[in-house]
Amino acid sequence: MTLPRHRENVPRMSLPEPLPDCYEGDPDLLPPGEAMRRIRAHVRAVEATETVPVIDSLGRVAARAVVSPINVPGHTNSAMDGYACAGDSLPDAAPRWYEVLGTAYAGKPFAGRIGPSQAVRIMTGAVMPDGTDTVVMQEHVEVESDRVRIPPGAKAGQHVRQAGEDLAAGAVVVPRGRRVMPAEMGLLASLGVTELDAYRRLRVAYFSTGDEIRPPGAPFAPGLVYDSNRFTMHGMLGRLGVDIIDLGIVPDRRDAVLDAFREASARADVVLSSGGASTGEADYIKEVLSELGQVGFWRIAIRPGRPLAFGFVGDSVFFGLPGNPVAVMVTFYQFVAPAIRAVAGEADSRPLPALEARCATRLRKKPGRVEYYRAVLERDEFGALVVRSTGKTGSGLLHTMSDANCFIVLPEDGATVEAGTVVEVQPFFGLM
Repeated sequence: MTLPRHRENVPRMSLPEPLPDCYEGDPDLLPPGEAMRRIRAHVRAVEATETVPVIDSLGRVAARAVVSPINVPGHTNSAMDGYACAGDSLPDAAPRWYEVLGTAYAGKPFAGRIGPSQAVRIMTGAVMPDGTDTVVMQEHVEVESDRVRIPPGAKAGQHVRQAGEDLAAGAVVVPRGRRVMPAEMGLLASLGVTELDAYRRLRVAYFSTGDEIRPPGAPFAPGLVYDSNRFTMHGMLGRLGVDIIDLGIVPDRRDAVLDAFREASARADVVLSSGGASTGEADYIKEVLSELGQVGFWRIAIRPGRPLAFGFVGDSVFFGLPGNPVAVMVTFYQFVAPAIRAVAGEADSRPLPALEARCATRLRKKPGRVEYYRAVLERDEFGALVVRSTGKTGSGLLHTMSDANCFIVLPEDGATVEAGTVVEVQPFFGLM
């Protein structure tokens, strides 16, 4: 699909505070917490909205709060199969016989009114008959012809769901900024809602840089590298529900990099590149970005992924990801994905949730940077969570990401971790 080259209501560059640079010569790398703070301070959400059918709303971000038009449940009903009666007529010390007047079904209420010594056979979900407020489970009664014997012990009001108990009419069911997932889709449908006001889909353009990069299937020779990064980025972006613009491989020429940036910023809200953000003579990303936009930072104190660039090119948010594939994935999930979700209008755009587990392997580390180890999280024979490194830690070893199911996150001020230490873990579940 060819996307239009113009954009409406894109996130304008807004700078409530300066974007100080962190250049290659600086002895201090930008701490990752500060990097994320700067990102959040400067990105702005899109404003344009559109109305989408609920059936097509998966992954969309609500632009307006959805208010329940009805009570849920819509009527006071039975939570069990049993017998409906008046709570103030329940027996105290000895069993009591009740006359059964009929049956109430879900979708087919009992029409009459119930007296003190009367009951109605009732099915789960059926409207509570007039004069009743309690349900006694069928397993707890004795039935004889058109009578039912209820023993002591039942409590008034038991096994009844009140109208509006789940949701009251007028309650917010999907707040503004919530990303719609399967539960939200079902919830909206249960309320009779057919459409959702959503922010328009975000447009993200990306490209790889490097004369040595070749697409899969192209002729290969020593010194060349197949381009895995574009495929990895395509997959990660696909999980975020954005419109993806693949600008291919850009050679290491200033004019080519300049053209790629101009096209990307004209078509997209967010621009991503991989490679070319280091200090090599043929790396033009920083030079061109400084000409066309504004540089925020270039290096952060993490491993892998130190050469992560952030800034603006035109009106588009820009991230320059490293060239090594593992570093691409680490920086994307820790910094780029939360920023994309924020630009898409999502209110809760925090990084990955974390938990704690006992580390089964020794992990080498020096203080001064946050390190992300690829790892496998599992349970030991006692049911406790245990995590182990996948082994080699080179940022070019993409198979280690495929082997892993989590990151071990070692804090900036931490040192080498000995086996048996409790560490922070970010699971991949539902992410990869």
